[in-house]
Amino acid sequence: MKIYFWIFLLTSMIAAQTKFNDVNELVNSGEYTKAAELIENKIKSTTITSEDKLDLLFEKERLDRIKIDFNKTADDVLKFINKYYPDVKEKDLAKWENDGSLEYKIIDGKKWYFSRSAPNLFRINKEAKEQKLKIDGFKKDPKDVFLEEHIPLILDESANGNEDLVRPVTFKLDYTVTVDANDVPDGEIIRCWLPFPREGHRRQVDVKLLSVNSDEYVLASNDNQQRTVYIQKPAIKDQPTIFNMVLEVTGYNEINFIQPNQIKPYNKESGLYKTYIAERAPHIIFSDKIKELSNKIVGDEANPYLIAKKIFTWISTNIPWAGAREYSTLENIPEYCMNTGHGDCGIKTLLFMTLCRYNGIPAKWQSGWMLHPGEINLHDWSEIYLEGYGWVPVDQSFGLVDSDKEDERYFFLGNIDAYHLIVNDDYSRPLFPAKIFPRSETVDFQRGELEWRGGNIYFNQWDYNMKVEYK
Repeated sequence: MKIYFWIFLLTSMIAAQTKFNDVNELVNSGEYTKAAELIENKIKSTTITSEDKLDLLFEKERLDRIKIDFNKTADDVLKFINKYYPDVKEKDLAKWENDGSLEYKIIDGKKWYFSRSAPNLFRINKEAKEQKLKIDGFKKDPKDVFLEEHIPLILDESANGNEDLVRPVTFKLDYTVTVDANDVPDGEIIRCWLPFPREGHRRQVDVKLLSVNSDEYVLASNDNQQRTVYIQKPAIKDQPTIFNMVLEVTGYNEINFIQPNQIKPYNKESGLYKTYIAERAPHIIFSDKIKELSNKIVGDEANPYLIAKKIFTWISTNIPWAGAREYSTLENIPEYCMNTGHGDCGIKTLLFMTLCRYNGIPAKWQSGWMLHPGEINLHDWSEIYLEGYGWVPVDQSFGLVDSDKEDERYFFLGNIDAYHLIVNDDYSRPLFPAKIFPRSETVDFQRGELEWRGGNIYFNQWDYNMKVEYK
């Protein structure tokens, strides 16, 4: 296999705000068109650095991504809301806008709502949530039904067999990315990075790549913390471009019956400890808001597991899940979570990680896919390091399980089921081979990434699909 690549120069992590106050002021006031024009003028200047030009180009692209996210009018939102509140008019939306339940932006003088703001209203706002329940009735999520049966079984099996890895499940995964026809000119080469499972974890083994729909591809080594299969193909006029791989992997349920009094003191001079309690801009920052929230949650607790438990409980109780904006448009994800009071799996995970690190508990990112029967999707979680136990998984988004039994209720604080596919052991890490243009997802990597010599191919130009066969 022999594939040639372009040489590139690109900053690995581009901040959402630029070094230019005049640009930032226009962006913050919602004057996106004027900001884009100003950016174009600055890029033409010979007095700014190449790095500043790249940052400005990405800021211009970020504004376009925000506009894609905020694409609903008041009429669009009302069509959804009126099923549950038939008498609500446009003027009545202000109460939900003011309390943060309806996310919107004023862009170039017009109000635009986040694409998922209407369904999010009934996840975020308690009154609206109750109203939806009255109309639709109660129906448990298929994943929750599965886990409520599954968790007691694997806890019992682990305890009775004195095994921390139980009930392996083998998955055959058929993953496809499809680029829309004619979005890339005929004959131009499309470069594609597909997400590939990580190796080296006790609970994820026997990773096998079975097929790729190309004679030439590159499988990134396991040294890459965001691991890929790279393929490139020419675009053909009037035809979609399809990238596909089939693989097999076995996952175990991991159980750690953590006893707080068995946790040992950290070696605070170790590289592991220093690395994973550190700040990491732009998303892991020990801001005044983080410090205040930590003081409120943690108090004078000193045991690392019990501190993590308090953080896990508070986020599970106070931060409802809601569909999220693209991460590349957010300047600081935990700050966004604290400001809005909601978040999806990755947003809640980064808040949990930041609070843990601030309290001296090593924490790191993990993500990939959730492959639970009845609910297959992208997913993010984390691991924390407890001396005496090592790295243990924490799924802050799954949160507290609906059970009166402590081991079941706090299952996802230190344990994880076999249906979490690990693709990433960190966030915002370089892809291999290197990508020339800024990524569509600058934090996570689960769907894939695409580009051609004309630029990045953003999410609105392609689709992805995962088929799962359980063995």
